[in-house]
Amino acid sequence: MAQVGIASVWWEGNPCNMHLLDLSERIKKSVEAAGLVGLRYNTIGVSDAMANGTEGMKYSLQSRDLIADSIETVAAAQFYDGIITIPGCDKNMPGAIMALGRLNRPGLMVYGGTIRRGTLSSGKTCNIVDAFEGYGKRLRNEISQEEQEEIIAKACPGAGACGGMFTANTMASAIEAMGLTLPKTASLPAEFKETECVQVGSTMRYLLENDLKPRDIVTKDSILNAIAIVTAAGGSTNAVLHLLAIARAFEINDFSYTDFERIGKMTPVLCDMKPWGKYMMEDLHDAGGIPALLHFLHEHNILPAPHARTINHGATIAEIAKQYGQRNEPSFSQIVRSPHNPIKSEGHLAILRGSLAPQGSVGKITGKEGLLFQGKAHVFDSEPQVLEAIESNAISPGSVIVIRYVGPKGAPGMPEMLTVTSMLVGVGLTDSCALITDGRFSGGTHGFCIGHIAPEATEGGPISLVQNGDLIRIDAQNRTIDLLVDQDILDKRRQLWSPPPPAATLGVLSRYIKTVSSAATGCVTD
Repeated sequence: MAQVGIASVWWEGNPCNMHLLDLSERIKKSVEAAGLVGLRYNTIGVSDAMANGTEGMKYSLQSRDLIADSIETVAAAQFYDGIITIPGCDKNMPGAIMALGRLNRPGLMVYGGTIRRGTLSSGKTCNIVDAFEGYGKRLRNEISQEEQEEIIAKACPGAGACGGMFTANTMASAIEAMGLTLPKTASLPAEFKETECVQVGSTMRYLLENDLKPRDIVTKDSILNAIAIVTAAGGSTNAVLHLLAIARAFEINDFSYTDFERIGKMTPVLCDMKPWGKYMMEDLHDAGGIPALLHFLHEHNILPAPHARTINHGATIAEIAKQYGQRNEPSFSQIVRSPHNPIKSEGHLAILRGSLAPQGSVGKITGKEGLLFQGKAHVFDSEPQVLEAIESNAISPGSVIVIRYVGPKGAPGMPEMLTVTSMLVGVGLTDSCALITDGRFSGGTHGFCIGHIAPEATEGGPISLVQNGDLIRIDAQNRTIDLLVDQDILDKRRQLWSPPPPAATLGVLSRYIKTVSSAATGCVTD
C-alpha cells in the first residue's frame, strides 16, 4: 500500500497557518479513504506580516529554502511514495513547490486559503495593509488612536492568508496556473476548504497509479502560464524571486528575467485588486476564481501555454479552466477588465537595468504611480533609519529614498520594506517619492518602488556608492534605472569603499550569507 507524506506548514502563531493541522487531518482521512496510507508531518513558517519592520524579517526569505529542505528531508528519508503539501503564508508556497520539484514523486499542493475581510464598526471593510498604513495616518492625525486600534483588532477576523493580491495569494494563483493544485485552491477562503480536502485522496491515487510526477506537470510552459496569471492579477514582485527559485528546483535552466519581460509585453494588467485596487481575493472567488480568470485569458489568446498539463487527471490547464471557470456576472466584469480597456496595457512587473542595477531590479509599476521618476537620493543603510526619518518628517517630496545593505547577504535575508512603504502612504508621500532598495517589497506594497537591485550593496554593487543628493532616474517605460553621476567620481568612491562585516556569524543566518545567490537568480541556496 502506497505511503503518502502529508506535509503541513502548521503553527499557531499566524492566521495564515493556524488551521493547517486541521486541514492535514481532513486530507489524511481523504487519503485513507482512497486506499492509501497518509503520514502527517510538519515544517516551520514565518509570518511576514508580524515580522515586517523587525529583526524577525531577516528570517523570512531563508525560511522558504528551509521549508523546502525539511519537506524534502522527511519524504526522502522515509521513502514516501507521494507528497501532499499544505502551505499557508508567503514563503510556504514556493518552499513546498521547490521540495516537490527536487523529490519528483507524485504530489500536489493544497493552499490553506485566503482570509475574509474585516469589518469596522462604521461598516467599512479593512485588511492587514490598512493596519500598517493606519500607523502613518495616526502620525498625521487623520485617524484617532481608538480608530487605529479598531483597525488592528479587526483586520484579521479569522484564519487564512492576507486577503488581497499580496504575496501568498499571488503565489497560490501562480501555482494553480502551473497545474499543481485542485481547481480554485488559490481563491477559496480558508473557512471553506473542507470540500477541497475531500477530493485530495482520489487525485493522489490517480497520480500514483499513473506515475504522474511534478516534473511532468511543471515545465517552462507552465511557468509562463504562472507569469501570465500573476501579471493579469497585478500580483506581487515576490513572484519573480520565487518563480526563478522554483525553475531552479525543477532544473528548468533556460528560465530567467527575459521570460518575465516577454510575457509581460503580451499580458495586460486586468484585475482591480488590492493593494492598489478595490477588490479582495474572496471577491474574485465569488466571481469565478482563478479558473475563470484563466479561461478569460485563454479566450482572449493571452494564456501562453493552454496545452500545459495539470494534476487533475492529466487534463490541460485550458480544459480545467473551461470546466471550472464559469464567470459570475456582473461581479467578474467589475473585478476583471476587458483586455481592450486594461488597467495597464503591459505587465506591471518591470525588470529594470542600468548603471544602478547592472544585473537587474524588479518594480511593480501599475501606471497609477507614473512611468518616470527623477530625484535626489536620500540614502539609508538600514530600514530603522528610514522609519526614524519618516517619523521626524525628514524626507522631502521628490526624493528617491535609497535603502541599501538589506539584500540577501547584507541584511541578511533580503527583508521586505512593507513598514516603510505603508508609512509613506500614511504620511502622504507615496505619490511624491520613489523608493529603491537591494531588499524587496511585500505583495501589499504600492507606489513607485524598485527592489531586488543587483548586485547588492554588500557585494559592492553600484547602490553601495550612492550618496545623498545624487540624481537617480527611473524610467519604467524604457525599463532603465540609472545613477546620474560621472564615472570618475564613482571610481574615486569605489577606492574608498570596503565591504561591511557579515551581519551574522553563527546559526541559520550565517549559513544563509554563505550560500545564498543573487536576487537575479532567485536567492537560491543550492
